[in-house]
Amino acid sequence: MSSTSKTSFFMTGVTGYIGGAVLVRFLRHPEFKSFSITALVRSSKKAEKLKTLGINAVVGSHSDLQLIEKLASEAEFIFAMANADHMTAAQAILRGMKNRFETTGIAPKFINTSETSVLIDAAAGQYATDVIYDDADPEQIETLAPTQPHRDVDSEILNADKQGYAKTYIILPSMVYGIAQGKLVDTGIQNPYSIQIPALIRASLDRGNGGMIGQGKNIWANAHIEELGDLYLALYKSIVTNPATGHGREGIYFGENGECNLYDVGKAIGQALVDLGKAKSAEPTTFTKEEIDKYLRGCYLDSNSRCKANRSRSIGWNPVKTPATCSPASNPK
Repeated sequence: MSSTSKTSFFMTGVTGYIGGAVLVRFLRHPEFKSFSITALVRSSKKAEKLKTLGINAVVGSHSDLQLIEKLASEAEFIFAMANADHMTAAQAILRGMKNRFETTGIAPKFINTSETSVLIDAAAGQYATDVIYDDADPEQIETLAPTQPHRDVDSEILNADKQGYAKTYIILPSMVYGIAQGKLVDTGIQNPYSIQIPALIRASLDRGNGGMIGQGKNIWANAHIEELGDLYLALYKSIVTNPATGHGREGIYFGENGECNLYDVGKAIGQALVDLGKAKSAEPTTFTKEEIDKYLRGCYLDSNSRCKANRSRSIGWNPVKTPATCSPASNPK
């Protein structure tokens, strides 16, 4: 099969925790030989490894805006899985997509990765909100303030769909847990760890006790990394097989399968520390301001982020993994 007849992809973030979980699923896809996948990576060593797996790896970063625009203009499908707040990179992708649309008359598809931290409040760990966002309710999602995290980039992408030169789909992972596995991890290409839970573990190890912000009453939705990877593939399959797949304001997809409060997470980490002989009690205590500044800045673990992935499930995503004792904590070993 010639490269011109293959389905073309441009991906960013494939060496990361989420992006790697997505790429490995495309590597295992039964139609992989009919795919032409280009990936932007910062490391030349990782680029060489990716090339041995059949990926056209291009060395660059989000600062290489002309390169990003060019690569985006050459793809039917774009998966952005790196920095959810990099406006200029998102705009470069959109310019490339607009150029492609003006040449072909066909709107390319943009699967962007945001985060459910766009839903956060100012709970400071003191209460659980009763507000639960539904990805199948665009009117509710549109009540989010433009000052919420990631909302500016999300809105820019949604506007491109409204203008008609792109079909956009935004996946919003919640608190993702689990250690990524597979060929990309085994070869040293992919980061196997998330951000939020390891940050809590590092802080707890350092202090010798599980912890939480405030009283830990705040609640976060969560999902396992393997099943989050499945969501991206389910969305791709739906886009290809079902023209009615929701996009634009109808194209918000939460990655959620259950929820937990941060007290329970802190207690589970505390119990793991007790089991390892690193703590005397499993009961979590409140992190100090100094500990928060050192370990947890930018993790939003003092807030509520509650949601239901009804639209995600409607396209065939069927997550079944739930963390035991409501804890997404990996073993601190």
